[in-house]
Order: sequence, then C-alpha cells, then structure tokens
Amino acid sequence: MLLVLLLAAGLWGLGYIAGVSKTARVTSVSVLLLGVMLAQLVLPDGHPLRQATGGSAAMWLILAGFAALVLVYGRVLKALRNRATPTAAEGPSTSSDKFSETELERYARHIVLRELGGPGQKRLKMARVLVIGAGGLGAPALQYLAAAGVGTIGVIDDDEVENANLQRQVIHRDADIGMPKVFSAQQAMEAQNPNVVVLPYNRRLTEEIASDLFGDFDLILDGTDNFETRYLANRTAVALKKPLISGALSQWEGQLSVFDPATSGPCYQCIFPEAPAPELAPSCAQAGVIGPLPGVIGSMMAAEAIKVITGAGQALRGEMVIYDALYGESRKISLSKRADCPVCGSSA
Repeated sequence: MLLVLLLAAGLWGLGYIAGVSKTARVTSVSVLLLGVMLAQLVLPDGHPLRQATGGSAAMWLILAGFAALVLVYGRVLKALRNRATPTAAEGPSTSSDKFSETELERYARHIVLRELGGPGQKRLKMARVLVIGAGGLGAPALQYLAAAGVGTIGVIDDDEVENANLQRQVIHRDADIGMPKVFSAQQAMEAQNPNVVVLPYNRRLTEEIASDLFGDFDLILDGTDNFETRYLANRTAVALKKPLISGALSQWEGQLSVFDPATSGPCYQCIFPEAPAPELAPSCAQAGVIGPLPGVIGSMMAAEAIKVITGAGQALRGEMVIYDALYGESRKISLSKRADCPVCGSSA
C-alpha cells in the first residue's frame, strides 16, 4: 500500500513540476487508484500484485470514499464562496445595485451627503458615462468619475501619450509615453477603483460610429479640443436625447455647461453657431495653457455629471460657468435656445 501511495505522490509531484493542470493530475492519480482497486477485486488471493498493493480492497475502498467526501466538500465550499463574492473572471459586479463592505466604506463620504445618500450612490453605480477625450479635460473627469463609483465608464480617444501632455494630463505617467491614451487612462482608473468597468475605444469619434456608441451610454462628457468633434457630439446627443456636458479651455480661462435635449434649453450649436477662424481659437499647443486649469474644469465636469446622474442640486442646464485662473474670478451666464438652430431649432 505504501508503494502505491508513493507512486501516486510521485505522479502528482512530476505533474506539478511539468506544469500539468490540476485536473489532469487528479485524473492520473485517480486512474492509478482505480487500477489498484480493480486488481484487488479481480485477482485471486495471494497474487503477487495484490500482495504488493495491500492485499485487500477494503482499505482502498475506504480511502476512495474519504477522498470523494473531501472532493465534494471542496466543491460545495467553492460554490458557496463564488455566490458570496464575484470571481475575477466575472469582473466587478456593476450590473448589481448591491454594495460590498469595501464599496460602502469607500463611498461613505458620498452616502452621508443628504443630497446623495445611498440611493444617489446606487444611481452612480448603475450609470454608464462616455468621456470623449483622455487629455487635459478628460484626465481629471475620468479620475473623479472612477473614484466616485460610476459603474461603467467609456473613453474614446485616438491619441498616444506624449511628453508634452504630462504638464497637465495627470492621469498619465512618464512610463506611459507612447501608449494609447485610452489604455493608459484605463490602467490608472482600474488601479484607483477596481469596482468600476472601463471601456476603452482607441479611435477617433466619427459620424459612422457616434450614434451606436452614444446609444450605449446615459451621459456624454465632451473634453475634446476641436470644433468638428464638438459639433458631431452635440448633433448625436441631441438626436438621441442624451445629456451632454461640454468643457473647453485656453491659456488661463475655462468654461463648461450642460446641454440637455430633454429640457427646453439650448444645445451647444445654439451658443456656438459656427466654428471660429483658427487664429481666433488656437490650440493649447499654439496658445499654451496653465497646467492646473484642465484639472479645475475637468473636475467641475465630473461634479456636473454626478449631479445629472443623481438629480442632486441644480446642474448647469441653460447656464455656463466661465473661470479665469489668472485673476481668480468666475462668473455664470445664462444661455438661450436659438429658434433657427440647425440642430435643435424649430426647423431642425
């Protein structure tokens, strides 16, 4: 009997060293033991093989029964654990509105807010938000949406991380230079909060994909740096009746507003009917931008997103906030709908 057990241990150890799967190792040892029991039951008393393997089937049957009980107990215990805690393969349980103890502790400062509470945090967990751009405005917006516990966050951008980005795009790191921004952002967000699902789209937003993409989300944040994409995002959001939070910045000044087609307020093109001449709206690379400014405006975009999702407070619908970092001033202006707007006007 000792010889058989040593042989079984040898098979298990060699399989482990060779990298054989646990299932295959269990199968090989089981075949060995079944062969031994068959020999005990079939061969006559006194046969050398029976004598070498214990001389009686009783002990092997008891051992097999004990092993079966251990195996069944392990399977039952594993099943109970899987029911209690999602496995890594299943990913975060964002499809459920239940919170783990870790999540409750993490979001405690939200839950104690009278305007949010448990119901508000639950809405954040079930929300799906798309951020266009993982650059200056997208970086802080993505970080704070992930930290706040927004369940599913999509990010679309076709750029790669460059050294010049790191002065303001704080979601990326020096080691990420050359990596597509959406994947760099995904790594940072998942490292910060593994309870959220991040969907990266490493491509430019185009007319062909905009409608289908927007249809998968509840809310859109536009952090792009060109009017072509802003107008496309606005047209698509209006057509699908999706709220759009838009931010922009240049040098020392930033602005943001919430354009919600479900209300009677204006859309983005009501406020900016035509793209300005390139020399009147230079890019950050041409005109420069103070590093913390995108963080201020991008964080405000995330705050507006939380308000829109949860219904807390009063979102910037029909209003625009303009922040001047150079002089530490901010002002709010009212925005009006244009009847002749080609996107949301009466003739649209």
